[in-house]
Amino acid sequence: MTLPLAALGLVFAAGAIVGSFLNVVIHRVPRGESIVTPRSRCPACGALVQPIDNIPVISWILLRGRCRDCREPISARYVVIEVLTAVTWTVFASWTAMTDNLAFLPLLLVLASAGIALGAIDLQHHRLPDVIVIPLYPVTAVGLAVAGFASGSFAIGSAVAGAAVWCLTIGLIWLVTRGRGMGLGDVKLAPVLGATLGWLSFGSALVGLVAAFVLGAVVGVGLLLAGRAGRRTAIAFGPFLLVGAALGVLFGSTLATAYLSLTGIR
Repeated sequence: MTLPLAALGLVFAAGAIVGSFLNVVIHRVPRGESIVTPRSRCPACGALVQPIDNIPVISWILLRGRCRDCREPISARYVVIEVLTAVTWTVFASWTAMTDNLAFLPLLLVLASAGIALGAIDLQHHRLPDVIVIPLYPVTAVGLAVAGFASGSFAIGSAVAGAAVWCLTIGLIWLVTRGRGMGLGDVKLAPVLGATLGWLSFGSALVGLVAAFVLGAVVGVGLLLAGRAGRRTAIAFGPFLLVGAALGVLFGSTLATAYLSLTGIR
């Protein structure tokens, strides 16, 4: 089935609103600040952000990317996060509808939202905060259980296998390189992503993991060739794990099946 345009529009709008909240998370969590209080202020002049200026995407465009009070530029990162979250929500909603996996959607939306916040924080601060990662364990367990009861199928073995492969691969790299090739936050995040992909299929888990390393290698080589990184430059790997996992969700089963067909392993 396919979702009607009206439903997709609502999902897009809801994703943009969540993206606006994620901007608060990205800014405050690394600083150890509350994500609830106080109200958001302009970092330049300290003026409170008015409700009219908190409309996702639209307010940034109307204000031309500047504070209403002091006219200081507002980082484009804010609108990028809002649009990225909205698009990601819409893509996952469409995918779950087309694959008859709508019961899987709540978990995907939570993981996608947390993943966008984690990716942005990792790029800026080179860490994946426990305060975001650790709660994903019970959230994932509940989300998979809901999907299982809704579908009548519990892929527990495949989920455990996916979690194990992701955790062992990332953990081994962290151990061998003594934390230089992979951060401990990556190790903690790996089982959540691996279990979610494994629930769909073990092939999805493998495709997602391989995609993460391929993306990391391509970007790393690109940065080296462009002179923007050296051999000892630390590169955040969390975003690659998250993008790889997203690709595993959307294309993992199809690619794994196609590979097995080509090699004659069936």
